[in-house]
Formats: sequence, structure tokens, C-alpha cells
Amino acid sequence: MSGLIGRKLGMARVFDAQGKNRAVTLIEAGPCVVTQIKNADKDGYDAIQLGFEDKKDKHTNKPEAGHFAKAGSKPKRFVREFNDFDNQDTMKLGDALTVDLFKEGETVEVVGWSKGKGFQGVVKRHHFSGGPKSHGQSDRTRAPGSLGQSSYPSRVYKGLRMAGRMGNRQVTTKNSTIVKVLPDKNIIMIEGSVPGPKSGLVLIKK
Repeated sequence: MSGLIGRKLGMARVFDAQGKNRAVTLIEAGPCVVTQIKNADKDGYDAIQLGFEDKKDKHTNKPEAGHFAKAGSKPKRFVREFNDFDNQDTMKLGDALTVDLFKEGETVEVVGWSKGKGFQGVVKRHHFSGGPKSHGQSDRTRAPGSLGQSSYPSRVYKGLRMAGRMGNRQVTTKNSTIVKVLPDKNIIMIEGSVPGPKSGLVLIKK
């Protein structure tokens, strides 16, 4: 599965040939450098490791520096693997991949990480409606209510919707359409929204 590592820039709108307004997400994708080529004989599976965004030498330890030196590349901040990469047999260490990998009208899969909200209650996390607002009660407005039965089973079922940490999870959107590719700026415009905050890391896969 071919792909690139990118960074979400934000949202905008474009007008197509028919004059229709289309909401798009701008992603700065690549250039990514091939930092390792894995094969089934040596590593047990086939994959291409890509590096994205330069990292300062003072923030790079010796094993990392040696790893990137083999590829003839500067140290990278982000490294991700892509399985079943197209044209893997012809690739070499140090090859640079750009947005030319994608075409307008193509459908892709976008992987991002949702915004972390911290510890949240059931109203925000699970859209509970809360307790009644009348009949004298005043302190149970946003409470979850009963968690289960008393005599049987005398416990809380697994998976019950309760308060807890919300967000900061890997989210994938499938069948997203590429509206425009700007090779000179390394920007891809994808129709609709994409998981994660502005300047968040995303993976774009064919």
C-alpha cells in the first residue's frame, strides 16, 4: 500500500469545473525519504520505511544517526512503515517520494490521531442527556445514573459507557477523494475533513 507521511495544515474550499463549492483539507505531504527497505527473507515481511521532517543532530542518538546515515539522509523526526508498497523492488535507500505519487480524483485512506480531550464525563464523552432538571434535584444534572443491578449480577458489566479519557486515538477515514495536487508546494487537497488537529501528523495511503 503506497503512501506518504504528511502534516495537516487546515481546511479551505475550492470550486470545481461546475462551480460547485467543495470543502477540502490541506495536507503537506512529503517529501519523504526511504530510510529502510524490509523484505520477507531478512525481516519476515515486506515493507518500506519512510522518514519525514528533518531533526536536529543534537536531538538524535547514535543508533538513530547510524540508521539514517546508511540511507544517506539527515535524521528524521517521524518514521513510519508502509506494507506492500508499489514498485518496492526498484526502490533504493535515500530515494525521495513526493506528492507526485498521487493523482487528482484518486481515493485514499487517511490515518490521523484525534484531539485529546483528557478525562471527560458521560455527557461530553458519550452524549448522555443527563438527569431530570426538575422535581427538586439539583446535583445530578450531568450524572450517568444507575450502572447496573444490585442483587444480580452485583457488578458493573465490561464496556459500560462511563466517564474516562477521551480522544487521542488513531482514526482512519476511508475513500477520501483527492481534489487537487500542488507538486510545487507539496500539498494535497482532500475532500472533507481529516482526523486530528491543525499541524497534526497524518498518513495518506493509496
